[in-house]
Amino acid sequence: MTALSRVDGRVKVTGAARYSADYPIGGLANGYLVLSTIGRGAIRSVDTAAARRSPGVLAVYTHDNPPRLFGGAESGVGYNWLPLQDNQVRYHGQIVGLVVAETFEQARDAAALVRVDYTAVPPRASLRDGIPGATLPDDVNGEPPLLDLLADGVASIDEALGASDVVVTGTFTQPIEYHSAMEPHAAIAVWRDGYLTLYSGAQAPQLAAGTIATTIGVDPSRVHLLSPHVGGGFGNKILTWGHPLLAAAAAKALGRPVRIVLTREQTFGVTGHRSAMSQTVSLGADRGGHLVAVKHDAYASLSAGSDGFLYEAGPHTTSRYFYASPNIHLGQRLVTLDVPPQTPMRAPGQQAGSFALETAMDELAVRLGLDPIELRMRNYATTYPGRGVPWSGKHLDECYRVGAEAFGWSRRDPVPGAAVDGDWLVGTGMATAAYPAVRYRTTGKVRLQADGTAAVSTATSDLGTGMWTVLTMVGADALGIPVDRVRAALGDSALAGNPGAFASAGTASSAPAIQAAARSATRALLELAVTHERSPFHGLSQDQVRYERGDVVGPGRRIAFGTLLGIVNLAGIDAAETTALGPERERFAFASFGAHFCEVAVNRWTGEPRVRRVTTVIDAGTIINEKTARGQIIGGVIFGIGQALFENTHLEPDTGRIANANLADYVLPLSTDVPPIDVRFLNHPDTVFNPLGARGIGELGTVGIAAAIGNALHHATGRRVRDLPITLDKLIDT
Repeated sequence: MTALSRVDGRVKVTGAARYSADYPIGGLANGYLVLSTIGRGAIRSVDTAAARRSPGVLAVYTHDNPPRLFGGAESGVGYNWLPLQDNQVRYHGQIVGLVVAETFEQARDAAALVRVDYTAVPPRASLRDGIPGATLPDDVNGEPPLLDLLADGVASIDEALGASDVVVTGTFTQPIEYHSAMEPHAAIAVWRDGYLTLYSGAQAPQLAAGTIATTIGVDPSRVHLLSPHVGGGFGNKILTWGHPLLAAAAAKALGRPVRIVLTREQTFGVTGHRSAMSQTVSLGADRGGHLVAVKHDAYASLSAGSDGFLYEAGPHTTSRYFYASPNIHLGQRLVTLDVPPQTPMRAPGQQAGSFALETAMDELAVRLGLDPIELRMRNYATTYPGRGVPWSGKHLDECYRVGAEAFGWSRRDPVPGAAVDGDWLVGTGMATAAYPAVRYRTTGKVRLQADGTAAVSTATSDLGTGMWTVLTMVGADALGIPVDRVRAALGDSALAGNPGAFASAGTASSAPAIQAAARSATRALLELAVTHERSPFHGLSQDQVRYERGDVVGPGRRIAFGTLLGIVNLAGIDAAETTALGPERERFAFASFGAHFCEVAVNRWTGEPRVRRVTTVIDAGTIINEKTARGQIIGGVIFGIGQALFENTHLEPDTGRIANANLADYVLPLSTDVPPIDVRFLNHPDTVFNPLGARGIGELGTVGIAAAIGNALHHATGRRVRDLPITLDKLIDT
């Protein structure tokens, strides 16, 4: 396969692509959410009289007259409550009302007239203050929250640390972070003859459709969710939030379609975020730089109003398998806060955990006087620690070598502050990236059509990740026809079964299913060719015909599949196949790997940090489309730059209010903050993992980049900053 421009690129750049709020539905009403203004407590009363009298208003819903939802929060809903079903307030920014009017502006203006009287109690809004009361989760990724992997005869991780020649310890923190996708969350609900059609950005269309069906009390077969284009998700569009539930319920009650589009500020309360984290890492090593002990404990924020799904789990997703060590301790504890819900965010656990672990590894390298790459190579894990099984494919050592050469690492003076460029102190740093390779049970469908085209489909989503293009390319390659003869379909809950696009599993799961379905379709075509009485190949045996690059070939004949289907008077022939990991999951460990190298500059007078250049080398098996894959890695690196230098959610401790719930004050990297990013792929197929040899990359690029930046800043200034984001005030003398 070769690099290919996005097949959906034209509709996106011309504005023809329709996102959740874009569908021209007749008779559309508009909803606007009313959000709580206290951090914890209960609603005493709600005055909606002025709002109801406001121009264009069709309905005002509160807990006093809620649109009908059923039962408690179901699996797949991002809360442990359902909106407007009680008077309890779990956090500042919770949904407490919905105004529906003819226009968005009318609904917004009327919502401002709703008066809510509360009984407030002080919210819990500080991770640090809540640490003494932290609790243990039931499990972390199927393992105990406190996990010790100790060598024979070692009583505890602290004993192993005590026996180490060199020990480094550090505590690392990062605040709540928000996904800030370009497309705000939105939903349009349309009821017709007892069936609901919902247009809503969803990373998992079938999960969302099933969740909504259960919550509004209808059979899942009566809910059809469409999400062909998603303007960014990063994990925040996996679960179902309150707006599609309320849109569906209000539309049913009013007998007309309802659209709810969240404002940017509302997304900070109605939808989820990455947990705040505090992590302590201790590394013990002998004088030769071989790890003797790795101790990694973490505290993550858990919203009192969330379903408890996927808080950050840094130790279990980084120190569990990044490096070989005879003694490893992993600890994960939760601090319950009265804040909006947490939810998966690109590389959950690995993003936060890699900052702590990879910074500590750099500190250990400095203490030992070792090159950071050499330290990592001395602790290279050839098997999965604790399981003892080999990796299905691991070429991380090659990532280090290729990256070091491309970056010019050998020219690095190890002394901090040695490189100066005018008013700028220049430093370089590196870090490891690793992310589990996941593959889900997935069904793909291929249809060969009489017009000579092929349709490939599965119910996944494209979040900007390039899935439209990947499905097209895989279908074309499997069928041996040009990509312009393949039509992909996705983002539709009615398509072939697919868990969705998350955990960097989209391509690894969907592509093998499409590949297998293509093989089945060609087999069905050949059977048709020899059995249908109108076929020119009728009467031949199966071994006398073959499929070759879009044609059926037999003795003296070659007929295109479209022509053959026309001859036998069929519009098309279909095949569907389901693929998943088999027994190899017990014999191997699966992950993608990479190495980041970066150069930074710090102004000696102002402390301003700038990332000047980044080199990233990726070992993720077969790269199906290098063009879109490179975009994914670059996007991940930019995510890491945001984590390292910019992103910070400011929670008011007395109210639980997010003070910077907007894109002016919640600072993200701009184009001027993004340096040249050199991405290189090793492209070693991992055919143990799947027949295509492709592993996931969507989240890998963000793992470790914040640590690489922090390590480079230390190299430039001699200052070790362990609290994110690394802002200029932390790099200057005060």
